[in-house]
Amino acid sequence: MAILVFDFNLDLTTDVKRIHEYKRQLLNIMGIVYRYKKMKEMSPEERKANFVPRVCIFGGKAFATYVQAKRIVKFITDVGATVNHDPDIGDLLKVVFVPDYNVSVAETLIPGSELSQHISTAGMEASGTSNMKFAMNGCLLIGTLDGANVEIREEVGEDNFFLFGARADEIAGLRKERAEGKFVPDPRFEEVKEFVRSGVFGPCNYEELMGSLEGNEGYGRADYFLVGKDFPSYIECQDKVDEAYRDQKRWTRMSILNTASSYKFSSDRTIHEYARDIWRIKPVVLP
Repeated sequence: MAILVFDFNLDLTTDVKRIHEYKRQLLNIMGIVYRYKKMKEMSPEERKANFVPRVCIFGGKAFATYVQAKRIVKFITDVGATVNHDPDIGDLLKVVFVPDYNVSVAETLIPGSELSQHISTAGMEASGTSNMKFAMNGCLLIGTLDGANVEIREEVGEDNFFLFGARADEIAGLRKERAEGKFVPDPRFEEVKEFVRSGVFGPCNYEELMGSLEGNEGYGRADYFLVGKDFPSYIECQDKVDEAYRDQKRWTRMSILNTASSYKFSSDRTIHEYARDIWRIKPVVLP
């Protein structure tokens, strides 16, 4: 695997997990496309003033017959192929998909990451464990109130977690609203879909992927995982990430507090509680 070396102060973001629509790697890459489009509309001086340099790393595997997940992987790599070779953007934005993501790769990526994305549709993640690993290593999290994010945010503090998106108790109502034709998409989301359809990321036809985010009903339609609904909140939260990253003293403090507050998620505590509350056994004192 090639090693990427970047010689500048950047925000290294990661989204490494199983590829699935509910985990919303699609929301992440759509946000990156929006960032790229805004950069292209600016002068070089404006780009440097408005954007923190960022490397966006994806990793994960899709089930062999999960066609939509494979479309998302293809889309990510196509965006990377365009962005990474755009001389106008240079080192302000890079997109990387790590092949064959596994534990060995994670051992390098997790300690080196500064922002990790845990952005599943609220109410759909059973728990998640990589977010715990990232927090323990001082990586800040951006995410929804879903799975272990809820407890992590409680432990590290609201000010040290980048929160966005609809809550779990809102999801059913939002889907009903969509089915009734009442949902009005954010203009920025429509702008990104139009940009993708323009062919800027190569000859691949992304109509099926973009089409899944449109309509009000039907299989593979109507944006079941609420990418469009959470998109405005997501990109506005990313602006807060950039703001925080510019203040390195603040970012470092947040990072330290993430590590210091993550003791609850250690395997030692978990096994101790299982032994005490479920198995009802006591430790054996060794001579």
